[in-house]
Amino acid sequence: MEVRIQAIHFDIAEKLTAFINKKAERLQRHYPDITAADFTLKVVKPETAMNKEVVVRILSPQDEQVATKVADSFEEAVDLCLEAIDRQLEKKKDKR
Repeated sequence: MEVRIQAIHFDIAEKLTAFINKKAERLQRHYPDITAADFTLKVVKPETAMNKEVVVRILSPQDEQVATKVADSFEEAVDLCLEAIDRQLEKKKDKR
């Protein structure tokens, strides 16, 4: 699986990159047909609480899932996005 992380208008910390890669690997263990995961991180203006936005796009041969969440930290937003993606993938699996 290819994992692409894009940080818009800021430099991403190595710790955050490792966190995202670990979460993506865990998702692929549950759904082996995933081919790519795109993570887009940005800080929403104004500088207040709940200003970290993450968009996650998961690609598989059949389709794609997208989730967008805003939270206090990027880690929290990534967790929320992956929970939403997990629910979407479960629905797809149940329909088959």
